[in-house]
Amino acid sequence: MYEYYDAVLHSVREGLVVVDRGGRVALVNDEGRRLLGLPEGVADRRLDELDLPPAVGDLLASGRPAADEPLLAGDRVLVANQQVTRFEGRPLGTVLTLRDHTELRALTGELDSVRGLTEALRAQAHEAANRLHTVLTLVELGRADDAVRLATEELALAQQLTDRVVGAVTEPALAALLLGKSAQASERGAELVVDSGSRLDGEPLPARDLLTVVGNLVDNALEAVAGTDPPRRVTVLVQATAERVLVRVTDTGPGLPAEQVADAFRRGWSTKREGRGLGLALVGQVIERYGGSYEVSNAPTVFTVRIPVP
Repeated sequence: MYEYYDAVLHSVREGLVVVDRGGRVALVNDEGRRLLGLPEGVADRRLDELDLPPAVGDLLASGRPAADEPLLAGDRVLVANQQVTRFEGRPLGTVLTLRDHTELRALTGELDSVRGLTEALRAQAHEAANRLHTVLTLVELGRADDAVRLATEELALAQQLTDRVVGAVTEPALAALLLGKSAQASERGAELVVDSGSRLDGEPLPARDLLTVVGNLVDNALEAVAGTDPPRRVTVLVQATAERVLVRVTDTGPGLPAEQVADAFRRGWSTKREGRGLGLALVGQVIERYGGSYEVSNAPTVFTVRIPVP
């Protein structure tokens, strides 16, 4: 029967890691070794002797329970569940299961980007309808001069924003994303500002990676300022040189809890609940893939990402 159960454990599609209460590995199945990049023969070795991804190593060492927690492991996004095992009330160790959500999150991220642009277009259409209704009402009231002035002012503001974004960012997908996020911010009672120092010519990184970094940082910032006292402002700076791409997003929100600043990109922190905080983990995945770096600071909250140009 031992051979039967052993074969079952090694054939399941979820990674499994069992650690005894002394901090030694009791079992790692085949999928667990694949996901964590571990060699054969790691049983009975201490956790600190293994070259584990930092987020996974920290979770195992803590022994704390975890439910559907996103973790970044190299170029993978993993979802982890961990429980303490007990016998007659005595702790025996911990059991960690891992699911690979890398491809799912990549597809979901692309869908979220499309959904975000669709929502942004809806917001712009909603605002345009409100403005048109106001202009028509002014005309009906015989206040044609006021109607012309309002329409002219609105067109000028919209054109200024478009000119500023398109003039600074020539990558069409990123420019569209920023314009869309600006409309979303306005509808939520916030302001999205593209820093005048922004400059991005051409495509120094694949558009998909640029959208992942900028889109998720902006989404997180908009979530952070939602419901806070005015001014609710998010400022985006995107710069590219021949050597690196710099993305800096500043917001007027409450900031990250101090204990989460250090590993914000590793664990995927978010203001959202129910295990939805994978946005920053996806940003961290891009940073790690290119050998980039990041900084996080509070008061105001500033996320800075630097990615070398390949």
